[in-house]
Amino acid sequence: MEITIECQQRPAGSKPNSMRRNGLIPAVLYGHKGAESLSLAITAKNAEKLLKEASLNNTIIDLSIPDLSWTGKTLLREVQTHAWKDEVYHLSFFAVSAQASVDVAVPLHYTGTPAGVKLAGGLLDPVMTEITLRCKPDSIPEAIEVNLSELQIGDALHVGELTLPEGVLALSEPNQVVVSVLPPQKDDTGGEGAATAAS
Repeated sequence: MEITIECQQRPAGSKPNSMRRNGLIPAVLYGHKGAESLSLAITAKNAEKLLKEASLNNTIIDLSIPDLSWTGKTLLREVQTHAWKDEVYHLSFFAVSAQASVDVAVPLHYTGTPAGVKLAGGLLDPVMTEITLRCKPDSIPEAIEVNLSELQIGDALHVGELTLPEGVLALSEPNQVVVSVLPPQKDDTGGEGAATAAS
């Protein structure tokens, strides 16, 4: 999924609190020109829309800065919020257009019910809910499908066994456990506990 959003260059000498009172959220863009960063402002309305649609470190955002004649593909790297109010205080964007590859956090989507759960009453133990991948900016997967159907009690699926799209590299250790099926647990009455299945 890609989102288009517009920012403006932050006026010189502007104070963050004053900007927020005027409906603008401070932001920064980096990665577009070496170590150089660019101070921006985004309307509170656009920021709210963006945060409803974009995932941190995952969604490609087409960022446009009309007053600088700059457009490019970015990732939302950081969102700072007020300590106790539900208000956005600052956004950080990372330009990926000029990058050969980017590191992104992608959710794991578990499918199927393990045989060890369905037939033997085992318990599903999902150790990871997302995985960090390295890939080209235009090849970021929305999720990684993990089929659990063949897992028996005592089985574990490791990072190195995941099926990833071509050109996508997992940054976790290959032997790291992603999900496993545990033996049934006994309850206080001596019976077996309820099994957990994937959605």
